[in-house]
Amino acid sequence: MSYELKQSDVFDFAAAQNCETRQKGDELEFRYCPYCDGGAHKDEWTFAVNLAGGMFKCLRASCSRQGHFVQLCRDFGYRLDFEPPKVYRQLQQKKPESKDEAVRYLKGRGISEEVTRRYHITVQKDNRNVLVFPFYDETGRLVSVKYRKMNFNRERDKAKEWFEKDTMPILFGMDQCRDFAKPLVITEGQIDSLSVAEAGIENAVSVPTGANGFTWLSNNYRWLVQFQEIIVFGDYERGKISLIDGLSARLPREIILKCVRPEDYLGEKDANDILRRFGPEAVRFCVENARVPKLDAVKKLSEVTEIDIYTMQTIRTGIPDLDFVIRGMALGQLVVLTGKRGEGKSTFMSQLVAEALNQGRTVFVYSGELTDSQFKRCLDFQLAGSKHLLPYQDDFGGIGYLLSEEVRRSITQWYDDRAYIFDNNYIGDRDENELLLGSVEKAIQQYNVQLVCIDNLMTAMETVAENQSIYQAQSRFVGRLKQIAMKYNIVIVLVAHPRKAGANDTADDNDLVSGSSDITNKADIVLKYSRCEPAAYDCDSLIKVTKNRIMGTLRTKNENAIRVNYSPMTKRITGVTPGEQKEKIYGWEKTLSDDADPFGDLPF
Repeated sequence: MSYELKQSDVFDFAAAQNCETRQKGDELEFRYCPYCDGGAHKDEWTFAVNLAGGMFKCLRASCSRQGHFVQLCRDFGYRLDFEPPKVYRQLQQKKPESKDEAVRYLKGRGISEEVTRRYHITVQKDNRNVLVFPFYDETGRLVSVKYRKMNFNRERDKAKEWFEKDTMPILFGMDQCRDFAKPLVITEGQIDSLSVAEAGIENAVSVPTGANGFTWLSNNYRWLVQFQEIIVFGDYERGKISLIDGLSARLPREIILKCVRPEDYLGEKDANDILRRFGPEAVRFCVENARVPKLDAVKKLSEVTEIDIYTMQTIRTGIPDLDFVIRGMALGQLVVLTGKRGEGKSTFMSQLVAEALNQGRTVFVYSGELTDSQFKRCLDFQLAGSKHLLPYQDDFGGIGYLLSEEVRRSITQWYDDRAYIFDNNYIGDRDENELLLGSVEKAIQQYNVQLVCIDNLMTAMETVAENQSIYQAQSRFVGRLKQIAMKYNIVIVLVAHPRKAGANDTADDNDLVSGSSDITNKADIVLKYSRCEPAAYDCDSLIKVTKNRIMGTLRTKNENAIRVNYSPMTKRITGVTPGEQKEKIYGWEKTLSDDADPFGDLPF
């Protein structure tokens, strides 16, 4: 019976192997190759299965495994519906005597003669340099044999280890495990399981074909689930212990699955290394102190640091009524700022930058709306205030404003090492989205940035992957921003345009933000900035608070929105309460010399 490829089979195989994948067109890419696991450098996304034709290939030169999906399934013991049960070769039943060469070799690896003979380890009669590991099932029946070259030379030999052809893959050492009430210890290599036995641990087995192959599991499953507790003693490399992820995804939840603690490896790779350097007591200590593995992304609620939401560190907006409602922008939050095009969102964002600088914070800005020079000019005007702006008549008969050289220099020196902006003229050699997000993270790490402002979402997202919709890409981008805000305990402000509302559109302001609904779902605070009729509200602009995750207080109607005024001259946005009528003085003015003329010389 021939096999007709089904895409669902490929996805099911990936899930069964606990592999992380992503789809690009007709290719299902795996984060790590199932055969080589990414090699020593953990190369990612080098392995793919074609969903149309079924061919697979690893692009790593040292691996280069390729073939059809059916072979991939067979290599990893994944049975497709069309395949009949595999018939394995029957072996002659005998238990060989351990030869001196085997005893001598394993003594050099810290394994005693008694353990070597108990497990019937020997050598080939025609080649005394080849070690022989007999695999007996739980009944003592010989079902497979593995060979290992004791004098392996990478340049000379094709393989270091190999099996008798067409024999059943099972766990090594099953016949030595007789007490199901005690834990079963599973290692990656046969010499490692012998090392555990050398330490006096009764139930010690090893997988036949390394950490990534689970062809043995279906053959041993019924025997395996008789144990109440299983301890994984895999190889510890690159900060991970092999076998634990694969077994935890495949064994029933009723089994207590533990793992040797990383610190108990004492800087070594596996059980045999520990045995040879520190002795059997250290190996026994590893097993006796094994713990249920801690999940990287999970922690106990009891260990979480308590906080008082009313005393959290915040960056204030500088508008008292708004800060009263949201209690400032708390570190770790993602703030979405929306409003109609041309009504002042970018100006409001720029003023948040000015306020953060005045509070001693370091800032990073991405401006997709303005050039670097235009953004700097707007910020400098906001920081300067009306008394430092020099009026002049432009060529068109209108009034323009300038800053004196002294004022410009003082402002620039004040925020010199605390204000950074993404260079829009930089031509990167990778995905633009990743370039921006990567630059944000590096700026946070290198410059201790605490406020990131991105203006705006659509210009920041230059590229969308072929297998993603614009909404998926937006959701992922905003999700990354939220993760960065939480990871580094900073504030990120994202400017997002609203979509056009229809005449009968009754959605609230959060739903009217253009793009994926995840934009506002993932935000902690959503602010809407808009112009209004001065006669109706005794101001020219309104700020609505349409989402306020921590404090919960909202201002969603024009009647209860925060009222503010915008100054075209200074670019400043100020509240309407009497205390805010006095023009704010920012910290840079302290750098001006006392006898300096604040107006300086006119540049014309």
